[in-house]
Amino acid sequence: MNDLQDVFWRTVLTRRSIRRYQPEPVPENLIRRLLTAAIWAPSAHNRQPWRFAVVTTEARKAALAEAMAERWLEDMTRAGVPAREIRARLQRSRQRLTEPPLLVVGCMTMRDMDVYADPRLTEAERTMAMQSLVLALGNLMLAAHHEGLSSCWMCAPLFAPDEVRTALELPNDWEPQAIITLGWPNESRTSFRKPLEEVVLWK
Repeated sequence: MNDLQDVFWRTVLTRRSIRRYQPEPVPENLIRRLLTAAIWAPSAHNRQPWRFAVVTTEARKAALAEAMAERWLEDMTRAGVPAREIRARLQRSRQRLTEPPLLVVGCMTMRDMDVYADPRLTEAERTMAMQSLVLALGNLMLAAHHEGLSSCWMCAPLFAPDEVRTALELPNDWEPQAIITLGWPNESRTSFRKPLEEVVLWK
């Protein structure tokens, strides 16, 4: 494809979600480059409601993994998931959180967003803040791929926000939304996308 000769399109079209990483740490100056790409995303009202917790130490990653595992254990037990399956899921989740050299926990804050008495408008404002964070994390993941790193999006904090906040000692107004695992890739993956005809309406 000719587009692969262009730097921008090569970055967009060859990015993949990678879950296995080499153990080498990511230099701080490179982490800062990724975060700079993130904060230059567009945001609702230009309020920039994103916040990022950068987790690099083994102790903190382990504490995060254990705190989330305790919550998932309760949830899965209550849902009637078989014990063997629970153990397997928890083992996978611990590995996904402790093996990457770097985690970026994407959070949103409503501190600077508009305030309404109307619940419908309040919910819309929250969605706008969440969308802003999503755009920022998308920028971060593309920048990571451009720099030779790989990443993977984890939605797990949505199921255990209080545990994430406590384990990382986050400010009270930081609402954890996603974890981006990052590192030098130790696997390769293929992917596909549905054709435009299946996902686009022209009006």
